Amino acid sequence: MTKIFFDTEFTGLHKNTTLISIGLVSECGKSFYAELTDYDTNQVDDWINKNVISNLLIKEGSEIGKELPNTKIVIGTINSVKDYLSEWLSQFEDVEMWSDCLSYDWVLFCQIWGHAFNVPKNIYYIPFDICTLLKLKGIDPDISREDFALEFFNSLESSFLIGKKHNALFDAFIIKESYYRAVLS
Repeated sequence: MTKIFFDTEFTGLHKNTTLISIGLVSECGKSFYAELTDYDTNQVDDWINKNVISNLLIKEGSEIGKELPNTKIVIGTINSVKDYLSEWLSQFEDVEMWSDCLSYDWVLFCQIWGHAFNVPKNIYYIPFDICTLLKLKGIDPDISREDFALEFFNSLESSFLIGKKHNALFDAFIIKESYYRAVLS
């Protein structure tokens, strides 16, 4: 089963939140990043603007694909993102999803397809949480993930993303590296 580490950014910690971006990184190094154009901009407050919107990667004229050659990069509505993400996920036979404090992430991931019963069939229906793994390994689950995953910052792949906390792709890479560091502890 292939592990995929993912993160989402969204318009707030409330029941009507909408998805702004999603990043996924597979254990084999393939990644997916999407920014949505149809999130509810009325829900964007100063914190979201400063910490999330300012860290979106796709800018007009951007050549982000050259910086991240193994990444499928998409910008569009939730329906177009669903199509591209479904296609990207289809390259994996069976998928185990991992995130960090995944309550909102998992709900928003499932919402891309309308609800959990429409998620692609190769996705295992139980998601896994890096916080629980850290706790079981005797590591404080409130530890800074960036500090914990220090080796990540030394990789060539990460240079473009350094300092992009609250960017879904950056955070997905951090979750992946935190997972492996925790497992090896």
